[in-house]
Amino acid sequence: MATQKMHPALDAVRKSGTGKVKVACSDIDGILRGKYLHIDKFLGAAEPYPKGGFGFCDVVFGWDSGDQCYDNAQVTGWQHGFPDALARLDLDTARRVPWDGNVPFFLGEFVNADGSPYPVCPRQTLKRVLAQAKKLGFDVMAGMEFEWFNFAETPQSWAAKKGVGPDSLTPGMFGYSLLRMADNRGFFNALMDEMAAFGVPIEGLHTETGPGVYEVAIAFSEALEAADRAILFKTGAKEIGKRFSIMPSFMAKWHQHLPGCSGHIHQSLSDGKSNLFFDAKSKRSMSKLFESYLAGQVACLMEFAPMFWPTVNSYKRLVDGFWAPVKPTWGLDNRTASFRVIAGSPKATRLETRCPGADVNPYLAMAAVIAAGLHGVEKGLKLTAPPITGTNQGAENIPRAPRSLIRSTQNFKVSKVARDWLGDTFVDHFAATREWEHRQWQDAVTDWELKRYFEII
Repeated sequence: MATQKMHPALDAVRKSGTGKVKVACSDIDGILRGKYLHIDKFLGAAEPYPKGGFGFCDVVFGWDSGDQCYDNAQVTGWQHGFPDALARLDLDTARRVPWDGNVPFFLGEFVNADGSPYPVCPRQTLKRVLAQAKKLGFDVMAGMEFEWFNFAETPQSWAAKKGVGPDSLTPGMFGYSLLRMADNRGFFNALMDEMAAFGVPIEGLHTETGPGVYEVAIAFSEALEAADRAILFKTGAKEIGKRFSIMPSFMAKWHQHLPGCSGHIHQSLSDGKSNLFFDAKSKRSMSKLFESYLAGQVACLMEFAPMFWPTVNSYKRLVDGFWAPVKPTWGLDNRTASFRVIAGSPKATRLETRCPGADVNPYLAMAAVIAAGLHGVEKGLKLTAPPITGTNQGAENIPRAPRSLIRSTQNFKVSKVARDWLGDTFVDHFAATREWEHRQWQDAVTDWELKRYFEII
């Protein structure tokens, strides 16, 4: 009887002599929930199907970012007693955490008892879309960019301030500033060097316009790996920041009078050999496939809106004059459009979807944009409007994006496209979590209300 060959990552862990392994899975909000496993527990969990896996309380899909349990979810909830769900490790995600003693690290995902995908697991949701892309004959390549604010705060100092008045890491705007890069060079260089050692290679890192703002471009890769890198970057930046008493924030819009923070997604389709978005003989070097993919996003991406604008705060970013696009428009190398066509060389031709904010769950945001694009390919959609020039010039009659989470969630719930690509169980569950999020905001008494009404009304 032939023995099964051991996965190289598993072999490396065995030979390392480590006593523990760090593992994590994404919850609905894109927060990595994880634990350390004793080496023996890890080795058991890493066994191939049908053995292997480990129990992980399914409350990670039954509570919000503040660990408050939903009262409107059906997949899990108080009525089910929050049992263990089965998590399986993806051994291909192996890496070591350089700022945590080089402990081995693996990402996981949730499965049902029979090994089938757990329908509300974000990583599985992206894999569902990518499997359909594969059936259509495509490999999806992707890369993410994030803008985020950094603050001279710690969890203790922030708690003492009761969530009001954080101190920006640096003053002034200073986009692309070498001077501001030098102000916190230890943190800046740690992000570049330690992320690379963590298997999250960075193509570029610079200051953006705003006090304490950085922007990162994570290296392009196959889409699942790109989403893994993106979620690991967000958590990793926060962990590295702690060493310098710096608190990064990926809120979409932390201050009314400052720019918001984006989570742009670059995409292209490949046949495994070449970039199928490039056609040297066509107008603008865009292939017909590229045009259909873009047309799909223009036509129906707003139906997926809560997946790339997932919080109440997301919609505070969607204001005129602050760079964030507010209409489903496309343009040629136009950073004011929702969809920026970057057309040139066979290597560089791609679509940049500029709608998402930095507050996204990367798995879900990427699943949404790719599903919308592939819907356009499947249906052979055509572009019906020319590219905009300037800021919404030529888009006067195009409806604006929804301005609230509840409105975009209502659109999402009735979207046939979303249900076809993501499944009814996911759509119903994710919609319920966004309705819950809206209710928490609806019930909150805010500083704005106190300032506006407390004395005068």
